[in-house]
This record gives sequence, structure tokens and C-alpha cells, in this order.
Amino acid sequence: MHSAVCEKRQEARTAELQAEVNRLQEQLGRSVDAEKVVKQHIKLLHEYNEAKDAAQVLIGRLASLREMTVREVHESFGLLDIE
Repeated sequence: MHSAVCEKRQEARTAELQAEVNRLQEQLGRSVDAEKVVKQHIKLLHEYNEAKDAAQVLIGRLASLREMTVREVHESFGLLDIE
């Protein structure tokens, strides 16, 4: 009796998860390769981080030229809470 109930719950949960997978796949698009999307996202994150690092170097140089702290330069440009 108990195993039949557990099996039915497991089947119901499996069906719920498959429905969720199907919904997400429809949202993403059937022809879209999820691995390619992830690789593209990672590539974009790397590009963003490189640009951010370059901006921080420039801000550091500007701070030196203006004899200010990096925080003060951030504040002067409205870049609060950026490290």
C-alpha cells in the first residue's frame, strides 16, 4: 500500500517537473541550444568584467591626477557603492 502511494507521488512529481521543463523550453524556444546561450552569457560577462576593470584603472588614474581618493571620484560621477 505504502509503496503504491509513494510511486503515485513520484509519478505526479515527475509529471510536474516534465511540465515545467516543457514550459521553460517553450519560453526559451525549441530551436535554441541552452548550452550556446550559457556560453554566450559567460562570454558577455567576461567582456563586461574586462570593461569594468579598465574603467576602474582609469578612475584610479584620475583620482591620482586630481589628488582624490577613488571613492571621491566615484561619488563625483555618481558611482556610489562601486568598488
